[in-house]
Amino acid sequence: MSLLPVPAIRIVCASKSFNRRARALDNVSATIHAGECVGLLGASGSGKSTLLRSICGLERLDGAHSAVEVFGQSLQSGGTLSPDIRALRRQTGIIFQQFNLVGRMNVLSNVLTGLLPRMPLWRSLSGRFSPAEQLQALQALESVGLADYAFQRASTLSGGQQQRAAVARALLQGARILLADEPVSSLDPETARRVMDLMHHLNRTQGMTLVVSLHNVAMARRYCDRIIALRAGELVFDGSPMELDDSRLRHLYGSSTEELLTDHNPFETPPQTPLLHALQAAA
Repeated sequence: MSLLPVPAIRIVCASKSFNRRARALDNVSATIHAGECVGLLGASGSGKSTLLRSICGLERLDGAHSAVEVFGQSLQSGGTLSPDIRALRRQTGIIFQQFNLVGRMNVLSNVLTGLLPRMPLWRSLSGRFSPAEQLQALQALESVGLADYAFQRASTLSGGQQQRAAVARALLQGARILLADEPVSSLDPETARRVMDLMHHLNRTQGMTLVVSLHNVAMARRYCDRIIALRAGELVFDGSPMELDDSRLRHLYGSSTEELLTDHNPFETPPQTPLLHALQAAA
C-alpha cells in the first residue's frame, strides 16, 4: 500500500482536437500536488485554456488514453466524464478573465451562487439562502477585502474588485483547487498585482492548490513554485521558474517569446517620459 500523498490533479495523455489541422492539446501529462502554486505559461493559442477547462470537466478530452483525476478520483477518462462529475466539480473553483458575475445582482448574491452545486434542485431554483449561508458569503467577501461592497451591484465594481468577488465565490464553494484562466490579463498592472497577491495568499495560508494560466513570464516567476509551459498544445517545460530563464524561453518559443517578455511588468516602475517627469516636478 502506497504511503505517498494523493496528487491534487493528475493529467494523463491529455489530447484534444477542435479541427483536423491542429491539436489544442497533444499528449500532455502532468501531476500537481496539493498546495502547489503552478503557473501555466504559453503564448496565445498554446492550449492553456483548453487544459484548464479539461481539468474541471468543462472540456472533454478526445484521446483514447486521455484522463484527468482529482484527488485520486477519475474526473474523465477516454472522453467520458465521471458519473460523479457534479460532486467532483465542487472541489474545483475556476475564475476567468471575464469575471462571469451577474451585473444586475449585488455582490453578495453573486458570491452565494458558489453554493448552488451543493444545493438540492428545488432550493437552487428558488434562490433562497439561509442566514448561516449568507454569513458564510460575507466572511468570504471579508477574506478578499470586499465586505463593504456586499450589497452593491456587481456591475459597479472595478475589474479588480470583480475578480476578487469571483475568488470569494470559489471560496464559498469550498473549492480545494483554484484554476485561474488569464485572471489578470484585462487588469492594469497595479490591480493585477493585487489580485495575484490575493490568490497567492490563499494558496499559502489555506493550502488551496492554485493553477493559474499566464502569458507574463515575470509574473509566473514571482508567484509560482513551478511552471508548466505549453507550445502548440505540447508540454515543452515543467520545472522551477528559475530554470526557465530568458535564453531557454527564446529557445522554446522563438519569435513568440516577445509576447511573454514584452508585456508590462507589474513589479517594475514604468519608465518616465520627459513630459511626465516635468508634470511630476511641477506638482
